[in-house]
Amino acid sequence: MDTLPLLIVIIFCIVGSACFSASETAFSTMNRIRMKNLADNGNNRAAIALKLVDQYDKLISTILIGNNIVNILSSSLATVVFTMWLQDVGVSVSTVVMTIVVLIFGEISPKTVAKENAEAFALATARLMQALMIILTPINFVFSQWKKLLDHVFKKKTEPGITAEELITMVDEAQSDGGIDEHNGELIRSAIEFDDLDANDIITPRVDLVAVEKDTPMEEVSNIFMKSTYSRLPVYEDNIDKIIGMVHEKDFFTAYHNGAKSLSHCIKPVIYVSSGMKISRLLRLIQQSKTHIAVVVDEFGGTEGIVTLEDILEQLVGNIWDEHDIVEQDIEKLNDTTYVVSGSCSLENFFETFDLPQKEDTYESITVGGWVMEELGCVPDIGAQFTFEGHQVTVTQVEKRHVKEIQIRLAKPLEQTSESDKQES
Repeated sequence: MDTLPLLIVIIFCIVGSACFSASETAFSTMNRIRMKNLADNGNNRAAIALKLVDQYDKLISTILIGNNIVNILSSSLATVVFTMWLQDVGVSVSTVVMTIVVLIFGEISPKTVAKENAEAFALATARLMQALMIILTPINFVFSQWKKLLDHVFKKKTEPGITAEELITMVDEAQSDGGIDEHNGELIRSAIEFDDLDANDIITPRVDLVAVEKDTPMEEVSNIFMKSTYSRLPVYEDNIDKIIGMVHEKDFFTAYHNGAKSLSHCIKPVIYVSSGMKISRLLRLIQQSKTHIAVVVDEFGGTEGIVTLEDILEQLVGNIWDEHDIVEQDIEKLNDTTYVVSGSCSLENFFETFDLPQKEDTYESITVGGWVMEELGCVPDIGAQFTFEGHQVTVTQVEKRHVKEIQIRLAKPLEQTSESDKQES
């Protein structure tokens, strides 16, 4: 018997197996966003591919049915051919040869190539898979009923959608692959983490507020504006716990030059919020109220501090400096082991910079100054010291009963610490 036709059919089956295997990988790993963009630009095959992925259970059944048909057919025909060639040992040789051939050419190789070119393979096989799904509809119907039975027996646990941590991981991977640059990656991460921040995380505390009393003479207010360089000042009545509004620099000087004798005609309203309010909600409130300042109050109605529109936007785009701002660094390096740190520096940023261990909810404070007072258990004097994780911390500036600046002397240079950690890992 001539074995050539059988060999041609076997080769055709191996090619079919490769096609099904590549399609399985391509449709499961393709970038849906990229494919949607192609479909929106008029690519019909991309539209078909998206439609197939939306029916993934039916698609995967079609692929598995087709793959098994060609694999079983090729193995059966190979057994016939090798039995004709080698008689008694033909079955054993056929099993070994076809296992190797199917694994290499029908599974591993096509799946490897398809993983690296998922969109191209999905586009190339979209019409074929669509046609096979139609042809195999009766069989797919049987398997879909079987799947429903299995789902009923083994009930699936409800899983949450994509979490913020997973989104950040996706952004990190896209940045590593070169899909987005570092600046855009940081912007996306800031947007994802935006809703995790409370007003208390970005507050300007009351001890740092520059505010004016309602009855302050206009000339004195003018001097405060000139000295502080702020464009807006909170206005209080009697004491700082009773902020009644704010005055804008432009409104003030317009009134001042027109001969106004008091601030009452240029005071604008502010909104009052709790320290636990999410800044995403606070941003909407500020937009709705058409003001730039929100006063953060405690449970007793006292002033904790203020949050400005600029404070909120800086959480998305980073620090916004204008021509009058004095650029201050939260962490300044003096030498390889010594750093000066602002008391207002974010505690999270501080711990990350110096690779210090931090357990959640270990500290109530959110700034370095508050952390130092928690560690010392008091309002420290200048020169107060303590050791943390082998590093020496010294208080260098104290103002208005809060720590304004510290100096940290590391046990070893930061670069050396990072390198040794990498070696250990």
